[in-house]
Order: sequence, then C-alpha cells, then structure tokens
Amino acid sequence: MKTFLSSIAIFFFSFICFNAMAQQQKETIKVWGSCEMCKKKIEKAAKEAGAKSASWSPDTHELIVSFNVSNTSATKIQEAIAKVGYDTQDFTADQSAYDNLHGCCKYERKSSAMPVVLSCCKDATCGKDEAACKEKGCCKEKTCCKSGK
Repeated sequence: MKTFLSSIAIFFFSFICFNAMAQQQKETIKVWGSCEMCKKKIEKAAKEAGAKSASWSPDTHELIVSFNVSNTSATKIQEAIAKVGYDTQDFTADQSAYDNLHGCCKYERKSSAMPVVLSCCKDATCGKDEAACKEKGCCKEKTCCKSGK
C-alpha cells in the first residue's frame, strides 16, 4: 500500500512539475540602451511586466528574459520597456519617453530605415515570399522576408 501511495505521489508531483516547466518561456530580445542605469530600468520594466528574470547586457544590447506564458508575453514585456523610453526589436519608444531618460542613458535610436526582424520572421513563418510577408503582416520591412530571416 505504501508503494502504491508513493507511486501516486511521485506521479502527481511529476505532473505538476512538467506543467510548470511547460509554461515557462525564455527569450532573447534586442533592446537599445547605453549604460548601467539603463540596465536597471530595462530589467525593472521587464519584471514589472511579468518577467520572472531579466538580464540586459549593455555590450550586446540583448535582454534575456524568462516568464510564465500564462501571465505575460514577450510583446507585453517589450511594450513595458518601450514605455520607459527604450527601443526594442519590435517596438519604438515614444519620443517623449526617450526625452525623459537621463543624459547618460541617451542612445543611438534605431533607424526606421533599419530592417526590423520580428520574431515571426526569425522562425520563418513568413517564409521568403514577399507577398506572404505582406499578407501575414508580421514583418515591418519587406527585406526580412527577402533575406529569409
């Protein structure tokens, strides 16, 4: 009887752990910024948007976040970061939010002429077909579909 109850307990615990892990997601997001003060603001905004962990590198401009998909999304996290003044790979901060950044936090803003490769282009859901890219509306720039990124 103890073996049977132990087996049920182990099964139940494994099921709960598996479900908890399945809901966790880890993403790397490009975020413009320049200094350690930016790092604190970017990571704080990500966590306030629901990220369980957030680590931004001023050298690579990459934010590594992990989050529970039932609580938030990469889009919500990027929107929160843009609201505090930092451009992300998919969102451009409002000019007034950028203007409110401390002087040392001013960075070279992403150019509207620069191709922005959205996550749907990265995983090739648009494919290389320009018409499909426009139809799905997932890419901001046609070049991302032409390059297959």
